[in-house]
Amino acid sequence: MAGLVLSVRLTPKAAQDRLDCASLEEGGAWRLKARVRAVPEDGKANAALVRLIAEELGVPKSAVGLDAGSRSREKRVRIETTPDRLEHALERLRRLSSAEEREPMRRR
Repeated sequence: MAGLVLSVRLTPKAAQDRLDCASLEEGGAWRLKARVRAVPEDGKANAALVRLIAEELGVPKSAVGLDAGSRSREKRVRIETTPDRLEHALERLRRLSSAEEREPMRRR
C-alpha cells in the first residue's frame, strides 16, 4: 500500500460537486479546493468530499479518509491504495494543476 495526504479547502452548499483546482506546494504537499452540494451537518459534506475525491482521482472510496478537519473547511484527507492506483491519482492531480486544463473537474 502507498499513501498520499492532501490539504483541502472545502466549500459546502455549492451549486455542484467539483474539484476547483490543485496545486503542489513546497515540500511536495498537494492542496485542493473543492465544492460539494451537501450541507455541513452530520458529516454529510465530509462524506460528499470523500466520494468526490475517490471518483475524480479514480481510487476506491474505502481508500479515502479524513485525517483532520471534520468540523472545519480546512481538511486533511489521506489516500491509501496500491502504488498503481496512487500513481493514477497523482496524474489526475497533475492534470488538474496544469495551466492547460482550465476547466474544473466536475462530478458526473
